[in-house]
Amino acid sequence: MAEQNPSLKIAILEKAKEGLQKVKISGGGRCNVTHAEFIPQELVTNYPRGEKELLGPFHQFMTGDTIEWFEKRGVELKIEDDGRMFPITDSSKTIVDCFLNEAKKHHVEVFYSKNVSKIIPTDNLGFELEAKDEKFSCKKLLIATGSSVKFWKLLENLGHTIVNPVPSLFTFNIKDNRIKDIPGVVAQQVSVKVLGTDLFSEGPLLITHVGMSAPAILKLSAFGAVELAKRNYLFDIEINFINDTYENCLNKIKLFKHDLAKKLVLKSAQFYLPKRLWKQLVLAADIETEARWADLNKSQLEGLAAQLTQAVFHVSGKSTFKDEFVTAGGVDLKEVNFKTFESKLFPNLYFAGEVLNIDAVTGGFNFQNAWTGAYISAKAIAK
Repeated sequence: MAEQNPSLKIAILEKAKEGLQKVKISGGGRCNVTHAEFIPQELVTNYPRGEKELLGPFHQFMTGDTIEWFEKRGVELKIEDDGRMFPITDSSKTIVDCFLNEAKKHHVEVFYSKNVSKIIPTDNLGFELEAKDEKFSCKKLLIATGSSVKFWKLLENLGHTIVNPVPSLFTFNIKDNRIKDIPGVVAQQVSVKVLGTDLFSEGPLLITHVGMSAPAILKLSAFGAVELAKRNYLFDIEINFINDTYENCLNKIKLFKHDLAKKLVLKSAQFYLPKRLWKQLVLAADIETEARWADLNKSQLEGLAAQLTQAVFHVSGKSTFKDEFVTAGGVDLKEVNFKTFESKLFPNLYFAGEVLNIDAVTGGFNFQNAWTGAYISAKAIAK
């Protein structure tokens, strides 16, 4: 904004004593800046809410533009195997310092500990802001307050519709003997579905001390945020640990019965499953510890195939995923012009980031939405 129009007088009102706290803790302190997906049509599929609305904006400013923006300011990014992108320093301080230096360079005033309590539209289509005993006035206002319930209330009082916020990106709490003693085990490629719904996801799955996590679960929690909240986080999931059909699995197991006849079932893990997980699924199929493949009867073969491809687990709650809390909900997208990110109800009022009813799966996508919204709204304001 300041770069595009140096004549503007720009101020940032920050509620906290320090700014950019979410940037600071992102990616475990390394700052997951964006994701290495360079096709807008593919990038938008990572947004359970906002997929349709972001397609146009991503044609204006997306991953490649983000990389270029930072590189021009001396910050080089790297791509990790899973597509996440971080500064090569592996420190969020690099990103924080970059933003603070830019603000200083372009004479942007940053006011800390300014907790805005009122937004009042003025007769000249501007705004007056109240923060404790201070008042600030502006011609144009950009709101980038993230998932702030308090600020959503202010916007609701102003006249905007707020979609009821619910948590997104959370892990599943599961008490089940099959996973009770094997925290830390990862199944690399599973498929998970929520029974009684169309919710489905694929990817790695991590067994934790309290249940399950990793991309397969986190993606499901993001796309199912609203539905799972309705169920009060009590539901059943079905897991296919080998990403193959029950019928194919059963046929392969019958071959194992012949080819591995003398081997102990418990000690001959198949389908590239971790040994500890294999053991628990074998025991859950009512197969004895000392049973050999040749000993298995029809019921046990079918039971093992079911545990491998149709294992049902009861979810009895959720846990926040690390510090990277994300909320589904916010300003109704119908009330925003996505060519400029300007409010359709109030001229000169703009939004960027998670204050809108937009959220994404884990991996740098939420930040990319924030950078895109900030860039496009700043461009509109600078005009």
